[in-house]
Amino acid sequence: MNRILPGGLWGLLLVVSALAGAPAARTDALAVVQMLREGGCGGLVAAARPLSHDPRLDRAAEHWADGQSLARATDLSGYRAASAQGLHASGTDDALIANLRRTRCRNVSAGELTDVGIYRRGSESWVVLAYPDSAAAPVSRWHTRPDAAPAPAAAARAAAPTPAMEHRALELVNEVRARGARCGSKSFGPAPPLSISGTLADVALGHATDMALHDYFEHQDLAGESPADRVRAAGYHEKLVGENIAYGPQTVEEVVKGWLDSPGHCENIMDPRFAEMGIGLASGRAARRGLFWVQLLAAPRV
Repeated sequence: MNRILPGGLWGLLLVVSALAGAPAARTDALAVVQMLREGGCGGLVAAARPLSHDPRLDRAAEHWADGQSLARATDLSGYRAASAQGLHASGTDDALIANLRRTRCRNVSAGELTDVGIYRRGSESWVVLAYPDSAAAPVSRWHTRPDAAPAPAAAARAAAPTPAMEHRALELVNEVRARGARCGSKSFGPAPPLSISGTLADVALGHATDMALHDYFEHQDLAGESPADRVRAAGYHEKLVGENIAYGPQTVEEVVKGWLDSPGHCENIMDPRFAEMGIGLASGRAARRGLFWVQLLAAPRV
């Protein structure tokens, strides 16, 4: 649910149960690799520069699929690799995406990697990621002057919340939970205070960064995953998950006030079942250069 309100764009996802699923999405595997690198695995690791699609690594992936060792496959393709790693998944594109996001994301985001290739055969996919032997390769096009502008991913992450901002957001939310609030036509009594979850904060930052980098404003991300999916992928065992998003506010005070002024967002904040929260923000680029905000609320499974 999205709506336009004065001062920005706002969206909320009402409470999602732990069993709720997201609709499947068919997303190009190479685009997902780039997204995971630019988003730092949902904010869990440092953002990395996008990879170059190298047709030689497509051939290497095919040789690997034919039974060659990965090292031999890259040699046969004509790509002289200093290091290479491979990912293999059976099933739909969604299976490969799930493999990348949940089990190999940190590998995919290794900063030294520069190139990628993919080969598909029926329902199976092979992905090869590598960087070249420096003795056989020209200086990387990513080498920049010390005063060069930051990479887009770094620019998008520059607005990541400081501990003071996180503390202020938590303070504002707990103040209203302590006294109770009216959210549209519904009245809420006092609710227990929330605490900050580092995992929820990382996931919120990752989704804010992804929206900022790819210029969209939705709870479902480009891989078709919901907030609950992203929380689970980070290792958080949830019972309930809710998410508020916003685009445009410039301060913590402004974004929290905007959420409280909107009945659905306010209901998320006041729900007494939630016990933890995390908040993330990132600066947009391209058509939208304002701030993207994400607040995650959850009840951990005990």
